[in-house]
Amino acid sequence: MNNQSFFSGNKKLGIIGGGQLGKMLLQCTNQWDIHTKVLDPDAEAASRTTCHTFVQGSLQDYETVYQFGKDCDVLTIEIEHVNVEALKKLETEGVIVHPRPASLEIIQDKGLQKIFFRSNDLPTADFMLFENKQEVLQALENNHISMPFVQKTRKAGYDGRGVQMIQSAADLVNLFDTPSLAEPKIHLLHEIAVTASRNEQGEIQCFDAVLMDFHEGANMLDLLLYPAPVNETYIKNAKEIAAALIEKMNICGLLAVEFLISNDQQLYINEIAPRPHNSGHQTIESAQTSQYEQHIRGVLNLPLGSTALLMPSAMVNLLGAAGYEGDVHYEGINDCLSKEGVSIHIYGKKKTKPFRKMGHATITHHDINQAKNIAIWVRQTLQVKSL
Repeated sequence: MNNQSFFSGNKKLGIIGGGQLGKMLLQCTNQWDIHTKVLDPDAEAASRTTCHTFVQGSLQDYETVYQFGKDCDVLTIEIEHVNVEALKKLETEGVIVHPRPASLEIIQDKGLQKIFFRSNDLPTADFMLFENKQEVLQALENNHISMPFVQKTRKAGYDGRGVQMIQSAADLVNLFDTPSLAEPKIHLLHEIAVTASRNEQGEIQCFDAVLMDFHEGANMLDLLLYPAPVNETYIKNAKEIAAALIEKMNICGLLAVEFLISNDQQLYINEIAPRPHNSGHQTIESAQTSQYEQHIRGVLNLPLGSTALLMPSAMVNLLGAAGYEGDVHYEGINDCLSKEGVSIHIYGKKKTKPFRKMGHATITHHDINQAKNIAIWVRQTLQVKSL
């Protein structure tokens, strides 16, 4: 592939998924004048106005995905939940697909992820796989698992959905009655993430790790610090594991790897995503190369950019406030914009609902603790409500 012909040329990059991650990918492709085509089921998708061609359609439908990709030179994704069989067919017909469909098929299934980690001697928590709720109850009765444990649906989980903690017998009524996995609750010291990047030449770069704090009610990322203010040994090990994993999975573009660090100082891979990730938004302001530009570099087999830190930062998601649903209204945004170092990203979603991701704010500061304090202030000040 002549990757240089993507710049103001006739080569076409297809992006499956047109949400906020796609929108931020397009900021890079537009800077480089790369022809883009986007598929999303929402006629009002965030990416609809910034790509060259927008197609409304299901990401799960074989024929829709296949027809969308036929005239693309390279295909990539901003969400994992797409029809992988259509991607396999397109790959056999000469379309370059990143991540490769065989790898994406593993990543779409949290059970297959765990099996892959175990078979490649990569550290992950113990687990058992189940087909339904009854099998989980039987395993409990036979003492094969014990409470508390975490149950995760094998497929279709996203933004905290499909994950729950089973603490006691009172929680058993909530068990997912679908293929799932169970793993013991880990007593956490930290949760961190490392985003690795790779191109077809085998060049690999890793961004600095981030320290993550999760919203208890929504079970999604709430606040992160970059770079992670944790023991350097954890950072070094996490980067080595992320680099090994992106190579073993033969992925080009990005691979975001979430890690759990236990109280007894063990490092475990939790989950992975082969695309730009919520844990990398802050790289737009804080790194020499953003995760979005790095993903484009990787999937188009361009030289990877520097991941050098420009300035420490904190990032908060701007979530729809509880009790509000309808046309979005942002309160306190002027106060936040008046604060030095605050960068606000609004995704373009017209409707809000409780805990919906409506945007994010990155706060850069030479002192990461000051960045954290300002981020907490932004989270309290900028309220996402409805009219």
